[in-house]
Amino acid sequence: MVLCFLSRTLQLARHSSSPLGRQLCSDSANKPVLTLFTKKPCPLCDEAKEVLEPHKRRFILQEVDITLPENSAWYDKYKYDIPVFHLNGKFLMRHQVDIQKFEDELKKLELQNDGNQ
Repeated sequence: MVLCFLSRTLQLARHSSSPLGRQLCSDSANKPVLTLFTKKPCPLCDEAKEVLEPHKRRFILQEVDITLPENSAWYDKYKYDIPVFHLNGKFLMRHQVDIQKFEDELKKLELQNDGNQ
């Protein structure tokens, strides 16, 4: 739901004539998407989000509750491994945050985005 809401916000911002609206669209569109596969309760997921807190302005966090019926494929794949993270749709890490690996991959994506502008 976060991306759906964000998508609508970006669509509105894209058509906005205000500089703030265009800036919102530009900033959000270029941020990498970090997907957290989780369920409730998940204390390890909560800990992982705390570790990522200082970096939250550099990515968009999308949480996927693997216990929902529409996410049964993710449940089958990750039921014993959460938290699991994907960065821009690619597997990144599981069980806990490897902050060095996260930083390295995030920097690569930021450099790619800077080069594409």
